[in-house]
Amino acid sequence: MHFKLIIAFVEDEKLKKVIHAAREAGATGSTVIKQTTGDGLQESKTFLGMKLEIQRDMLIFLVEEHLSREILEAIAAAGEFHKLQTGMAFQIDVEDVIGINIQIDKLTPMIEDEI
Repeated sequence: MHFKLIIAFVEDEKLKKVIHAAREAGATGSTVIKQTTGDGLQESKTFLGMKLEIQRDMLIFLVEEHLSREILEAIAAAGEFHKLQTGMAFQIDVEDVIGINIQIDKLTPMIEDEI
């Protein structure tokens, strides 16, 4: 079984909706890192010398590769990533994983036709 790591940056008010959508698409869990900040194409606006940055939450999902694209698309739809500056998500290949035996037992029946 091979895995992908999906990392998503989501507006705080859409966090629960995105997690629910990812689970519905096959994700078996998630990790949330609260209040991340960053810059995009345009620099952050300032007010009296202080940066006004949009804070987002970072979600991390370790998912089986056959389910990864569907989960990624579910995250994008729930997070409304088609709108400007609402968030983003990407996936990375994972070479090896240990410590997820329970998830593997749950995922095997879901994807056994594909592996």
